[in-house]
Amino acid sequence: MNLSLLLFLIGILGFILNRKNIILMIIAIEIMLLAITLLVLMSSVSFDDIAGQTFSIYIISIAGAESVIGLSILVAYYRLRGTISLRT
Repeated sequence: MNLSLLLFLIGILGFILNRKNIILMIIAIEIMLLAITLLVLMSSVSFDDIAGQTFSIYIISIAGAESVIGLSILVAYYRLRGTISLRT
């Protein structure tokens, strides 16, 4: 639980401190989703429940879809503005 809490706090801190770079914001969101997945997996193992493990696979697939959508928005933003910096 401590590792997942630490990862989640690192993700929140990375999201708050890096408001200029979209790529770092997406990475911070991915770290937060990884922390949630790790917590679900650890609780699933401790309770000996298979539903938590299947739910963690679902979370990982949602995180992958979120990355694809975020990066496609980033490509469209780069084509429109010519830079990926939020503050120009």
